[in-house]
Amino acid sequence: MVRIRPALARRCVGVIALGALIASMTASVSAASTGSEHASLVVSTANGAVRGADAGTTNEFLGLPYAAPPVGALRWRAPAPAASWHGVRDATQLAPHCAQSASPFGQASTSEDCLYLNVFTPAHARGRLPVMVWIHGGALVTGESDDYDPGRLVGDGAIVVTINYRLGALGFLAHPALAGAGGGSGDYGLMDQQAALRWVQRNIGQFGGDARDVTIFGESAGGLSVASQLASPSARGLFDRAIIESGAYGLNTASLATAESAGQAFATAAGCASQTAACLRSLPVATILADQNAAGYQPNIDGTIVTEPLKTALATGHFNHVPVMNGSNHDEYRLFVALDALEGAPVTAANYQATIAGTLGVTPAIASVIAAQYPLSAYPSPALALGAVGTDAIFACPALTLDESVSKYVPTYAYEFNDENAPELFLPPLGFPYGAAHASEIQYLFSLTVEAIPATLSPQQEQLAATMRTYWTSLARTGSPSRIGTPLWPRFTTAGQRIQSLTTPRPQVEPDFATEHNCGFWALAG
Repeated sequence: MVRIRPALARRCVGVIALGALIASMTASVSAASTGSEHASLVVSTANGAVRGADAGTTNEFLGLPYAAPPVGALRWRAPAPAASWHGVRDATQLAPHCAQSASPFGQASTSEDCLYLNVFTPAHARGRLPVMVWIHGGALVTGESDDYDPGRLVGDGAIVVTINYRLGALGFLAHPALAGAGGGSGDYGLMDQQAALRWVQRNIGQFGGDARDVTIFGESAGGLSVASQLASPSARGLFDRAIIESGAYGLNTASLATAESAGQAFATAAGCASQTAACLRSLPVATILADQNAAGYQPNIDGTIVTEPLKTALATGHFNHVPVMNGSNHDEYRLFVALDALEGAPVTAANYQATIAGTLGVTPAIASVIAAQYPLSAYPSPALALGAVGTDAIFACPALTLDESVSKYVPTYAYEFNDENAPELFLPPLGFPYGAAHASEIQYLFSLTVEAIPATLSPQQEQLAATMRTYWTSLARTGSPSRIGTPLWPRFTTAGQRIQSLTTPRPQVEPDFATEHNCGFWALAG
C-alpha cells in the first residue's frame, strides 16, 4: 500500500497529480500482473510451446500429444515420438480419446489419433511439486482421461496428469503377425502408458513438477495397469510410488501363446483369414470394435513389457521397488451383478451355481463347493450372495495376496474402501444395495465430469473424501499416506496384516479382512 504524506494531502493540485500517478502505477502493475499470469500459461515442452487455460485455482494444459498418432503403418506398433511444432500450441481443449463403443463407463469414439495427456497444476504453485499420473479404468476396452477432474487433488498440492492409451484390440491384441523384432505382441496400451511417463520425465519440470517424485495411480484396469508397470522391466525409473485401486484381479497373466491364439480367432472373425499384418492394419476401426472382446482385455506376457506372470513377479521381488498403496472395495462385484441383470441375465436361486461356474470359470463340481461356502440362506438375495462370491474371489483376496507379496520388499499400505452408502453413479437402482461397489471410491478423489446418475456426497462423506485425498497426495509427496491431522495409517506387514478401513466417520484399522472375505477358503480353492 502507498502511504500519502499529510503535507501532500493538503495540496489539491498535489492530490490530483498524485492520484493520477497512483492510477497510472496501478494500471501498469495490473497490466504487468495480467501479462505475467498470461505468460505463466505458456510452457515450453520438448516438442514446442503450449498455452493452457486458467481454471481458477488450477491451470489446465489439455490435449498434449505424447506420441505420434498410431494409425496406418503405426497401428499395433510401439508408440513413435510425437511431432514437434512451431509457435504456441493451444492447450485449452481436450483431444480425442481412444476408440471404443459407448458404455456407462466411456463415450463412443472411433479415433485412433488419441495418444494425448492433460496436465493440471495449482494456479500459484511454488517449488517442485509431486506429480500424480492417473491411468483410467474400463476393462482396457473403455474409458478416457476426459472424465476425471482432479482439481481437489491439485488443491492438496500435487500436479496431476491424466492420460489416454490405446484400448481393446487396438491396444491389447496379441497376434504372431504383429510380433516385434524384440519379442512377442500385445500390450500396446502398456507401451503407451510408458511413453506418457517418459513424456512426464522430460517435460513436467517446466510445469513446476518434480520428475523425481512421480506417482502412478489407477482404478480397475487402471489399477491392473499400475501393477503391470510395477512389474515391467521397461518401466524402471519412470515412477517413484504406485497406487493400485481394485486392480489385483488380473495377477495370473496370460501366456503369449494363449493371447496370440485369441488374436488369431479375432483376425478370422474380423475378415482376416489370411492372418497377415497387412490385413489387420487395413481393418476399419468399426470392424475392430465390433469383433473385439467386449468383456475386456488383460495384458499378456509379451516378453518385453511383461516378462512373467504378474503374481510371480510380485512374489519373487522382480518388480520396481517403490512404495505401494493397494486396496479394494468392500462390495466390488455388486456392480457386475447389476450389469448382468441390466443385460438380461440376472442371478436367481435356480441359476446360482451355474452363474458361479460361469463367473469364475470353474467346473460345476467346484461351483457346488463354492455355493456351499456362500449359501443363499446366508444372504438377503441371490444378487448379494453372488456379489460376495465375486468380491472375495476376484478382488479382495487377490488384493491381500498382492499386499503379502510386495510388503516383503517395499513399504506397503493396504486399504479397503468401506462406505456402504457410497453413491452409485453409473447404474440405476436394481432392488439391492450397491454398497461400496466397484469404482465407487473414485468420486471421493475426483470430480467426475461424466456420470450417468448425478449424486452428491453427504457432509460425513465429504470429510472422508478430504481424508482420502490427503492420504493419496501424502503418499505421492513422502511415500507414506499418513499426515498430521489424519488417522494414522500403519504399514502392512505379513505378520500384522493391518488394513486401513476407509469409512465414515473416521478411517481405522480393520482387524479381520482375511476372515471376512474367506481368504483362507480361496487360498485352498486356488
